[in-house]
Amino acid sequence: MGEVLQRKSLSEVHASIDSTNRKGWRKLLAFLGPAYLVSVGYMDPGNWATDIAGGSRFGYSLVWVLLMSNIMALLLQSLSARLGVVRQLDLAQASRKTYNRAINFTLWLMAEIAIAACDLAEVLGMAIGLKLLFGLPLIWGVSITVLDTLLLLLLQSYGMRKIELFIISLVAIIGTSFLVEMIFAKPDLGELAAGFIPSLPGDGALYIAIGIIGATVMPHNLYLHSSLVQTRRIDHSEKGIWSALKYNFIDSAIALNAAFLVNAAILILAASTFFKAGMFEVADIEDAYKFLSPLLGNEWASMLFGIALIAAGQSSTITGTLAGQIVMEGYLNLRIAAWLRRLITRVIAIIPAYLVIIFYGESETGSLLVFSQVVLSLQLGFAIIPLIHFNSDKEKMGVFVIKPWLKIASWLIAGIIISLNVKLVWDEVTGWLNAAGDYEWLVWITVVPLCLAAGSLLVYIAMKPFIQKRAGEKEMKVPHGTATLLRDLEKPIYSKVAICIDFSSIDALAIRSAVAQGGKDAQYLLVHIVETAGAMVYGNEIEDRESKEDTAALELYLRQLEELGYHATVKVGFGNPRRRIPAIVKEFEADLLVMGAHGHTFIKDLIFGTTLDTVRHRVNIPTFIVKDK
Repeated sequence: MGEVLQRKSLSEVHASIDSTNRKGWRKLLAFLGPAYLVSVGYMDPGNWATDIAGGSRFGYSLVWVLLMSNIMALLLQSLSARLGVVRQLDLAQASRKTYNRAINFTLWLMAEIAIAACDLAEVLGMAIGLKLLFGLPLIWGVSITVLDTLLLLLLQSYGMRKIELFIISLVAIIGTSFLVEMIFAKPDLGELAAGFIPSLPGDGALYIAIGIIGATVMPHNLYLHSSLVQTRRIDHSEKGIWSALKYNFIDSAIALNAAFLVNAAILILAASTFFKAGMFEVADIEDAYKFLSPLLGNEWASMLFGIALIAAGQSSTITGTLAGQIVMEGYLNLRIAAWLRRLITRVIAIIPAYLVIIFYGESETGSLLVFSQVVLSLQLGFAIIPLIHFNSDKEKMGVFVIKPWLKIASWLIAGIIISLNVKLVWDEVTGWLNAAGDYEWLVWITVVPLCLAAGSLLVYIAMKPFIQKRAGEKEMKVPHGTATLLRDLEKPIYSKVAICIDFSSIDALAIRSAVAQGGKDAQYLLVHIVETAGAMVYGNEIEDRESKEDTAALELYLRQLEELGYHATVKVGFGNPRRRIPAIVKEFEADLLVMGAHGHTFIKDLIFGTTLDTVRHRVNIPTFIVKDK
């Protein structure tokens, strides 16, 4: 396909599950998993808020919106999986290869806003669940949710399959809880069937419908799915790719239909209890929990609801973390420690939750949940349009390009979503202008320009492939994937090589690998960092025993190299190796850095971070990483 070599999406688990050489149900089982991680985003606490609001206010009338959203989701997620399987790129990486830096930065920012909005729903859902089951004040529950940033890091250390099994277990808890709730509720099947006939009854139905769409078809899930399918090692022949596409579609169909049933169960539960009892304003999860047991006459009704709520919040927080990693690495080619990225996203999410609870009280959290889902819906166009373009590109997708009917259906879905969003934005801005009074000018200079800028960006990404085709000759001035002549392959190209030494069994391999790259004409610098507590505080002023012993050991390596005819010097640094190694390498003006890799413990990585990843992003030279067998 002519793609430029780059870091793999979710590189730590890329192609970690082998689906080759398997047949029948074993092959299907190998592919089952990615869509379940995606599906939890379709049943997170934000969905609960919109489903409860829709069911209590309009009865069964909006069930058709859930069905339509599920069909949209299945089609769009299949496009996302196709992109990942065929081009081995996630949606963010494909966007970075297509758009300029400014557009990519803007799209990244909007994707992060969507993830933060989703995270807000998870924060509130978890906090509400803790309050309902254990009586914990909401503001304390919001604070506690910061700690679940550590959960994904723990799960990742056990591999992708363990993450998937954990998520599937939580989905099973949610599904079982609502199956029992439905038995308690005994919905009217005739009225339920009528709910599949499209209609928008009463004021506010459009707002709730868009919230349901935003809660169902989530933009971050499109990024997530295109990456997760790459965790399967597949046969990259044409037949192998078609097979992978088929099994991924089956995975999506099973998982997303299960999510639809959960969402439908929540809306039906609200319709058959609150709407039937004339309680049309029950939009809060807390109110739903409080009224379920009295209305259904069973104390388990509320308890199961609370358990399912915590399971939904915890499962969706894991997938949100993975989506954040994919978006940041894909758009910006930037990797930071997973715990730090997750913590930043979570802090961004809890700030509005804190503000609403402190200034407006806990009663407004339901409105905040619905609003977060509308924000998600507003971001959808910026993910869907590039996704359709990428899957329609015959040059890049080859025989796997989507068929005309699928392209038409995709654009129809995009048109419906964008049209609904334009209508919603128009209504909201008009309402703000009418309500602003003397401050109408403030809306004109802030909100209106932002809306126009977002609309312009949407038009640009929609039209770019057509503009690019018309300006094809100009685009070709920068060749892509051109081969060059290979000369002097045996001649070393590195003249100043820095080697990290840590006095372990890997030192010999690191030094041997380094001299193989530079030969006897290069200059070598042996670098060791003293990480004692004293070195962290006093730096190069420390003269403890370990520092003296490390210097003597380093000089032993130096004498051996000199006896073999190599030119080398030594440098002992003090303090944090992630800061000191890049500084020493730059001071030496090295053109190659050789480092050894070791197996790290989860706790050490969590506290100190990974030295390798941090150092190689702080030096602007090639980094040669060696690992002992």
